[in-house]
Order: sequence, then structure tokens, then C-alpha cells
Amino acid sequence: MGIATNLAGVRERIARACERAGRDPASVKLVAVSKVQSAEAIREALEAGQRAFGENYAQELREKAEAIGESSGIEWHFLGALQTNKVKMVVGRVALVHTCDRPSLAQELNKRAAALGTVQRVLVEVNLASEPQKGGIVPGDLGPFVDAVRRLPSLRCEGFMCIPPAEDDPRKHFQRLRELRDELHGRTGLALPELSMGMSADYEGAIEEGATIVRVGTAIFGERPPKA
Repeated sequence: MGIATNLAGVRERIARACERAGRDPASVKLVAVSKVQSAEAIREALEAGQRAFGENYAQELREKAEAIGESSGIEWHFLGALQTNKVKMVVGRVALVHTCDRPSLAQELNKRAAALGTVQRVLVEVNLASEPQKGGIVPGDLGPFVDAVRRLPSLRCEGFMCIPPAEDDPRKHFQRLRELRDELHGRTGLALPELSMGMSADYEGAIEEGATIVRVGTAIFGERPPKA
């Protein structure tokens, strides 16, 4: 099946998940994960009405953004681990960085955004299971880290992102991320409206647990081509 057909199927499944959860489908943003996909595949999705796309690599993001141009109305999201020396390729190009995961990165994002005269929207990546191979703030450090990010004038923290452990039931982690957000709101009154959680295999469950952003790649573009 083609990209347009796949997109229609994903949107229908989002709508059904929202119906089960008593939610408006407009409350969920679909980010098409386009890493290692061609610019032509992205253009095909654009023609089918998709506007938000997610990239994991800073240089690939820069190259695709330049190839496709701003006139398409595309909205870029950054989804991968971000090195501080690559921040300059991201800030000013993306609507949202999903992976703010350490103080040094937050400070560099703030510095670069200030230099461009903009405010960069970010999500804090949460390492729910404290997996050593993954980035992210462990739950016990979340409150102080969010406070530190909020003190940076050129960043705006809008919520949390997670990638559940591959071998575990993802829904309990989606539920936990929502609970962490709600607990922090209850203690501080801080509004953190966005929960970025759920990928091709589990985005319906994520929506039922409160996801406002789902990151879907394979279900839209098919299996990823090998990265050159």
C-alpha cells in the first residue's frame, strides 16, 4: 500500500482510539517519523495532508529541511538523542524538541535560541525504567530538572516524552508518564499539556492513556530503508 493509504489508516485508528477514550481526535497530533526516508517520500506524505514530521539526526534534518523548503508548510520535530554541538542545526528549524534530557543540552538549546531571538519549545525526555542505555531524566529528578529548564528564558517546557522498555508492557509506562505529569501539576500548578508517547506498534494504547503526540513511522512509510 502507498503512503497516502497508510496515512488514512493511521488516522482512522487514531480516531477510533480517541472514541474509545472519549477524546476529540483533534487533541492528538500525528508526527510522521521520517528518519532515513527520502525527501520524495516526505513530499508524498505532504501531498496526502500530513504536516508534522519527525527526524532523529540533526544533519539529516538540516538536509531535508533545505531540500523541501518552508513553502510546503511542513512542521519539523526533533526526536533523537541530540549532541550539544549539533544544536545549531536544530534550533530555528523545529517546532518542538522532544528529547531535552540533561542540563548541558538545555543550556545549549537556550543559548542558541536566544542568539536567534526565538523561544524553543521542548519536551523533557523521561527515562521511566532508568535504563542505562537510554537518555532521559529519571522520575526522581524530574521536578528539579523541569524547574531548571523553566528558568531558562529562551526555552518553553511543554511536557514530557518517553520510549518504554522494549520488553515490557508499554501501557503501564504511558500511564506512569501521565501520572508524573499530573503529580507535578498538582504540586506546582505547572501546565505541561503535551505527552509525546506511542509509536507504530502501540500508539492506540498511548492515546487511550492520554498521549497528545504520537510518533509513527513504519505504519506510514513501511519498513525503513537501510541508512546510507
